[in-house]
Amino acid sequence: MRKFTDCACSQFFRNIFFSLVKINDTTQRVALGFGLGVTLGIIPGTGPIAALVMAALLKLNRAAALAGSILTNTWMSLVMFLVAVKIGAAVFNIQWQEIKAQWFFLMEDFRWQDIFSLGFFKIIFPVLFGYAVVSLLCGIAAYAVLFVILKMFRHR
Repeated sequence: MRKFTDCACSQFFRNIFFSLVKINDTTQRVALGFGLGVTLGIIPGTGPIAALVMAALLKLNRAAALAGSILTNTWMSLVMFLVAVKIGAAVFNIQWQEIKAQWFFLMEDFRWQDIFSLGFFKIIFPVLFGYAVVSLLCGIAAYAVLFVILKMFRHR
């Protein structure tokens, strides 16, 4: 019976980790690039291309930004949806169940003319604000964790 550590998934993550450790760049730039990639990977509609462009503009490590974005892109957006809705609803003082129900109704019966309606903005702003908060917190956490790990591994 195969162990979890032998599966292709764990090998994928192990390869990315060792690639990040071996990047010939400062620890700070690699960790910041990774944190930026995680942040942009969680926000719906952004991803690897946005991470590469932003990393280049901010002069951060592009490979680390790409890795962070690929690790969190799409699947993390889906996982964080409910958290984003709850945070946005709390800030905008709206019941989160109402936003969630309206969001699913909007996605089910989407029409471009609905974008300009006032109800659309009542739904989208709390969700986008929640995603912004969640993605920033995850990006900061990813930066901090990778910075400490890189310092430990590179110190050896």
